[in-house]
Amino acid sequence: MKPFKTGMTLSATIVFFYALCTLVWLALPESFMNFMNALFHGLDFRRLQTGQPFSWWSVTYPAFIFAVWFFAAGAFFAWLHNMLGKKD
Repeated sequence: MKPFKTGMTLSATIVFFYALCTLVWLALPESFMNFMNALFHGLDFRRLQTGQPFSWWSVTYPAFIFAVWFFAAGAFFAWLHNMLGKKD
């Protein structure tokens, strides 16, 4: 595995699904909350809603953090995979 390529692939995948999740939340907020509550066994995500107006910064900042974090995780995964797979 190539650490850089694996990191980039994981990072891009996570950011894509984060953006998709955000779009679904914007388009169908009530249905989205019902889905999230069901997905997490009844945990009430509505309590996390602040009532503050939507801002793109509140979406782009976490997306950037996810991109960096999951790039590092993917690169580390590939590096570890390569190290554990070496034959002595």
